[in-house]
Amino acid sequence: MKVAIVAPLVSPIREPHCGGAQAFVADLARGLTPRGHEVHLFAPAGSHVEGVEVIDAGVDHRALQATLYRADASEGSVSGAAHAAFAAVYDTIADGDYELIHNHAFDAPAIALAGGRGAPVLHTLHLPPAPAVAAAVAGARQEPAPPAIACVSASQAQLWRAHVAVDGLLPPYVPTRLIPFAETGAPRAVFAGRLSPEKGAAEAIDIARLAGLPIDVLGDAYDTVYARRQIEPRRKPPGVRIHGAVAREELWKAMGSASVVLCPVDWEEPFGMVAAEAQACGTPVVAFARGALREVVRDGVTGVLVEPGDIEGAAEAVRSSGSLSREACRHHAERELDLELTLDAHERLYERIATAAERLPVRG
Repeated sequence: MKVAIVAPLVSPIREPHCGGAQAFVADLARGLTPRGHEVHLFAPAGSHVEGVEVIDAGVDHRALQATLYRADASEGSVSGAAHAAFAAVYDTIADGDYELIHNHAFDAPAIALAGGRGAPVLHTLHLPPAPAVAAAVAGARQEPAPPAIACVSASQAQLWRAHVAVDGLLPPYVPTRLIPFAETGAPRAVFAGRLSPEKGAAEAIDIARLAGLPIDVLGDAYDTVYARRQIEPRRKPPGVRIHGAVAREELWKAMGSASVVLCPVDWEEPFGMVAAEAQACGTPVVAFARGALREVVRDGVTGVLVEPGDIEGAAEAVRSSGSLSREACRHHAERELDLELTLDAHERLYERIATAAERLPVRG
């Protein structure tokens, strides 16, 4: 199948990735190609994915910074720059004789402009519902050839079903075969993710300090005000090391060499790739029981889930997580969270969409 994959346009698709959705788009394009699909990845200027044909539609991601997702915002910004960027992408796609357009971008224009391009459309919704995006999805579903909608977890799909029917689950599972397993980890914690309120970097530092462990924080200042007010003051105590974002191989090495990975999220986490990658490394996860982390982590087996906001409970969970089997973490990732499983799911849904498109009446 000839597939056009539309990436989020707010950052180049290259290492180190801006977020889990960007990393997964690269994994998906790279994974579908050896299965016999012709995959073109439409991404901002400066993108590069080894072994994948990346199409630069002339989009400068810096022009779209106003559209960066904010979990604490009541409404995302829908800018003229975003509308123009996605119009350019879809105009290019319309000339390519694709059999499927698979969009992963978060923006309302990415939804609203995708139809009528000569190919069936699938939108994977990587984030919780935001009003502008929900309205765009609802509008698209009224089109003569409505798009298919996929979510990345059961818990996220439950939120979206209040707005639109969901056609399938396409979780962003991880390439466990590439992730090295570490039999032991040093007594230290790792937090990996963007420095923004919903990911919980500040809480991770507090949990590690209360548990008596040093912590490495790996991530860029996605929200500069949050980073200045919440992270910088926590940089001073001994044992707190704050780094920028790193390439995935370096991230996996850091997580594998630790005794615990912390995910104290402050939102309904749509999936939680860091938790999946940590388990593939063999490292238990301590997380707040929110969103899909309840699906990704097997409580009491591959990690410990505690009540959201319970810093003391999380610190106690860190202290007890050393009794969990690192082999069990790895086996769970291999059996339940492996990239090949979601590639299978993608192919099944692609085939359903293509079959349904063939049955649509020809309009003239």
